[in-house]
Amino acid sequence: MPASQAGPASDAAPAAVSQYRLDSGDELRVIVFGQERLSGTFRVDDAGAISMPLLPPVGVRGLTALETKAAIEQALSQTLLRNPNVSVQVATFRPFFILGEVNSPGQYPYVAGMTVETAVAIAGGYTYRANTSRARITRGGHATKQEFKADPTAAVFPGDTVFIRERFF
Repeated sequence: MPASQAGPASDAAPAAVSQYRLDSGDELRVIVFGQERLSGTFRVDDAGAISMPLLPPVGVRGLTALETKAAIEQALSQTLLRNPNVSVQVATFRPFFILGEVNSPGQYPYVAGMTVETAVAIAGGYTYRANTSRARITRGGHATKQEFKADPTAAVFPGDTVFIRERFF
């Protein structure tokens, strides 16, 4: 089975931000038109919520940017504004992690369009013991955790953990 079909959502381009699901570590740029004091950049906290001025925390974990826009507009219309107009963009995606047989394993900022190959390049390349034709990707949280094998051209998404295995001689 090709790696492009190996894992769920691996055939979709990471650039499809409209379908991207938010989680802890993402940073959102929220603009409330005509209300500069309510606008700004907000980080999704460990509880999966953002804290905006004059509003209780708004839960956004698992929502798309469009769904987050609607949730913020609803919260604002119930408390502060009539017919609020809100724009929501993902300013910074949560990081990805790479482990195993790479020169500098660790946490790195996500780059749009990332594949296993580009993740390895960011981590300083393969070690001499690395299996360069196969990797393992873990995607999702505790309840939705998915793990699958991937080749070097497989897509890597924000929050993924990439593990480069050791080759057998």
